[in-house]
Amino acid sequence: MVSRRVHLPRIGPQWRLRLVLVTIGALLCGALAWQMMLGQLRQGLEQTLLVSHRAIQTEIDRFRYLPRVAGEDARIHQALARPQDGATIEAANRYLERVATQTGAERLYLLDDTGVTLASSNWAEPDSYVGHDYSFRPYFTDAYATGSGAVYAIGVTTGEPGYFISARVDEPGLSVRGVMVVKIDLRPLEQAWAETGQHIAVTDRDDVVFLSSQPGWRYRPLTPLPADARARLSASRLYTRSELEQAAPLLPNGTELNIEGQGRATSLRGTPFENGWRLLAATPLWPARTAAALTVALVFLTGLLGLGLADMRRHRRRLIALRLKQTETMERKVHERTAELAREIDARRQVEADLRATQATLVQSEKMAALGRMSAAIVHEVSQPLAAMEATLTAAEFGLSNAPEQTAARLQSARGLIRRMQRMTKHLKNFSRREAAPLAPVDVTEVARSALALAQPRADAAGVQLHFEAPTNTPVVQAGHARLEQVLVNLLHNAIEAVEPGQGEVSLQVLSRDQELSLVVRDNGPGIPPDVLSRVTEPFFSTKIGGEGLGLGLAISFEVVQQFGGRLDIHSTSGQGAEIAVILPLLSSDDTREAAE
Repeated sequence: MVSRRVHLPRIGPQWRLRLVLVTIGALLCGALAWQMMLGQLRQGLEQTLLVSHRAIQTEIDRFRYLPRVAGEDARIHQALARPQDGATIEAANRYLERVATQTGAERLYLLDDTGVTLASSNWAEPDSYVGHDYSFRPYFTDAYATGSGAVYAIGVTTGEPGYFISARVDEPGLSVRGVMVVKIDLRPLEQAWAETGQHIAVTDRDDVVFLSSQPGWRYRPLTPLPADARARLSASRLYTRSELEQAAPLLPNGTELNIEGQGRATSLRGTPFENGWRLLAATPLWPARTAAALTVALVFLTGLLGLGLADMRRHRRRLIALRLKQTETMERKVHERTAELAREIDARRQVEADLRATQATLVQSEKMAALGRMSAAIVHEVSQPLAAMEATLTAAEFGLSNAPEQTAARLQSARGLIRRMQRMTKHLKNFSRREAAPLAPVDVTEVARSALALAQPRADAAGVQLHFEAPTNTPVVQAGHARLEQVLVNLLHNAIEAVEPGQGEVSLQVLSRDQELSLVVRDNGPGIPPDVLSRVTEPFFSTKIGGEGLGLGLAISFEVVQQFGGRLDIHSTSGQGAEIAVILPLLSSDDTREAAE
């Protein structure tokens, strides 16, 4: 036979450490569950003790004063005074019988000063107490000596246990004394405890159990009895007919009781009672042990399951990471190739866009050049006839000094139309002409003040206020003095015409920032509509009504500023006015010095 070795998987140090941690955690949770269950059990015992204590106290208080009250009756005193009188004793017996029946007491009887029963509620029953000597009972000796007594004992005559409460009866003016005794049956309490599943016991001053819901605990000491206690109990015959002498102690270790059918019990919870009694309650420990064991098992299994799931998850993560790495490598190669193709496509698109932009620029340049040539030709062909026509009309006006008013008005209107055509040809001439004069450093503040002076008459005529915010320094730009002044005057005139007469305000501000100079013209007019804002620099585009403008002012200004190497920025908000900024490169001190040299 060939033997085969089974190789079990090796458990690594990490797994061993995790198992140890899981085991420790399970034990700690089990200990916590044990302590929590013990706390609940102890709380239940405290409640049980409180309820049982009140039940016993209530039952005893029902009959506590019955012996003393019954002993005040005249029939009791007559029985003590004439114990040999049969009629007196019979009257006392019937009285005690009636009182016991009405109060629910088990027995009610009268002892003379020697401890012999004179009258009893059970006088007519076979186990009558009449004639029996109970002088050895503690309830007689205590009551005769101190006035009252109480003891739990097994009846010598009937063999039935009960709680005996006694009170001394004194005959006024005589030395005759007796003791009235009531016997209470507390066994219904034992039955109630047993039916509710409670484990309760009551011990006397010698720690002997005389009431209990557990039959096996009854008439047994909690701990071994001393010799003097045994002698005292034997003399008083409190637990006669019981096996107290041979009974084993209930608490050999002094901590736990044995509950029949339920194993060991938890530590007893006790509370003091009257006459040296103690009320004890116990409960089985198996719920706490079961809860602790289940908690340990559940936590341990949960920990093992968690470790297994964590291990599976770790392996899965490794597998997923490997697959992701492979996928990432493939995707990276695809992305690299896609990026190369995208760059090629972008480069081609950029080339095509640059080509289209260049073509559009060339077309626009050609259009502007053609427009310039056409403007020059028109100016050349029209300017001389217009001048001749104006001279002729002037001569005709002087020659017809006595002409009717209608004729003079018509001549004046014709001269106005001719002058307007001359202004148009002048603008066209300026637009078509490219000044070849070189650029030079220009003091912007001086140019701005000169432009404001030229625009002031038109502003005064329209009732518009002009404001100028001069700079603190002296900014200098590379430009043409006259052309820059023409640009500013044109912008100021446009702003004056845009605002409402009498309430308008126009400002000119000079700003320097980031090596650039800004000449900003602002107004508080209605602003430029958004749909025409992009077309205001086109030649012959105008929003003025009735042919008041030619639409060349901003176009010429745009062209001139570009010749200076600058730009026009136009901003407008509907209802809040417009802002046009002439932005030019600012010359430094060194540049100004070099240009001067």
